[in-house]
Amino acid sequence: MTRIGIILGSTRPGRNGEAVARWVLEIAKQRSDAEYELIDLLDYQLPHLDEAYPPSMGQYSQPHTLRWAETIASYDGFIMVTPEYNHSTSGALKNAIDFLYAEWNNKAVGFVSYGSVGGARAVEHLRLISGELQMADVRSQVALSLFTDFENFSVFKPNQFQQDALSTTLDQVVAWSTALAPLRQA
Repeated sequence: MTRIGIILGSTRPGRNGEAVARWVLEIAKQRSDAEYELIDLLDYQLPHLDEAYPPSMGQYSQPHTLRWAETIASYDGFIMVTPEYNHSTSGALKNAIDFLYAEWNNKAVGFVSYGSVGGARAVEHLRLISGELQMADVRSQVALSLFTDFENFSVFKPNQFQQDALSTTLDQVVAWSTALAPLRQA
């Protein structure tokens, strides 16, 4: 069965992303089209990129990189949950992405973002990064506003239409992950 990892892309204390990622997982688990699991960057304790060789060479030497690579390699696609910091994604998510290369290739990716403008600029950057990693980014996305989907900017209370957007995003990620399976097996 297709496996989709939901990557929680913030490690900040008091992060809003944890509630968002758990909401994504809760909705996804109601579906029967794939297996969904949460991947929390806090569980990996990745330092600032510390590999001697570029990830495209696949010569990982650090135990934390090998563990991270094994995790990412085991999935067929991803939903990345990202905050928007300074018109981009979080440093923690960018760093985690940068550790690997082949493990991302030929996999689908969708985005759930949050911020003052819904995290749209963070997703723009992630789409460019995904292209370089040979990932298929899906069109649909969920853009959560700190003004309308959070109470007091911290209590997550998504509007109903956000669930519809998430369902469409999940549909697209599963479809593309399935379609790309022959490329991953080659």
